[in-house]
Amino acid sequence: MTQKQTILSTPEQAKEAATKSSRRLRAYRMIRKILLGFILVSFINVLFSFFFLTPKMYSIHRENRDMVIKYRILQDRIRTARLQVEEIRHRDQNLYRSLFSSDTLSLQGIYQEYPAEKYLPLSGDPYSELMTSTWKEMDGLARLLYAESVSFDELQLLSRDKEQMTTAIPAIWPIDRSALKSHIGAFNPRRYHPILHRIQPHNGVDLPCTRGTLIYATGDAVVDKAYAQGYNGGFGRQIILDHGFGYKTRYAHLDKVLVERGDTIRRGQVIGHAGNTGRSTSTHLHYEVLYKGRPVNPINYFNKDLSESEYERLMENMRDTNYEKLE
Repeated sequence: MTQKQTILSTPEQAKEAATKSSRRLRAYRMIRKILLGFILVSFINVLFSFFFLTPKMYSIHRENRDMVIKYRILQDRIRTARLQVEEIRHRDQNLYRSLFSSDTLSLQGIYQEYPAEKYLPLSGDPYSELMTSTWKEMDGLARLLYAESVSFDELQLLSRDKEQMTTAIPAIWPIDRSALKSHIGAFNPRRYHPILHRIQPHNGVDLPCTRGTLIYATGDAVVDKAYAQGYNGGFGRQIILDHGFGYKTRYAHLDKVLVERGDTIRRGQVIGHAGNTGRSTSTHLHYEVLYKGRPVNPINYFNKDLSESEYERLMENMRDTNYEKLE
């Protein structure tokens, strides 16, 4: 009985095993088809993306294109704004300041380039060059606007004290023009010295005259320094007047000093006599005009009481002279 049951169950077991094997085979085939289909779809997608833009890629491409257009428009607007500010600055320097007899405002210490490190976060991007150049233009415009703001603040203060300023700013000759003995030693911060063979700045003008020629204050001021004796760095006996509004004047190589520190001086007042003291080879007056500590050309302040023809003759009479001996 047991042997018969074993014989009868064997075909059933074989059939069940065959059924399971068939199911597994069909499952394997289905998985293989799915994998092959996925690989094929992926390949087609990559191939399509290589030659054509997908909707997402197209959207990104369009956004990048719009960004570039916006940057270009921004750059044009920055340049337009800069031209407008530069036009304002031109009127500031050549019109407004002329009304107040004020020197041009130096951008030194105001208009400075930003360090390159500021723009490092923009590097490494495909559009970094475009973004960096735009930001640099914006920063340049911001600095220029700030400089003009400083300038107009200064002009506002000058406008309040215009009457006082007109008598304070240097505006006359420090000696009688008829006292000049030869050509004037020119103002030249970049003068090339013929003996030293190097740049030797000459920050004032030299007015040759006879010993004892009267020296006049060129504007209302307070005596800042008055050296009646000594070498004083080669300037010899000298006077420095503080006119306010950022202006000072120096009168050097004097024979006599007739004022003391702290004295209140009026334009045209005699403050000393011309001489030949300090580092000087002949009698003359070394005259300087300083604006905010920076030497400026005194000749620009002489033409206030000169006609056009007289001013032209004066300029023709300027020379790079050496009235001052070497150390």
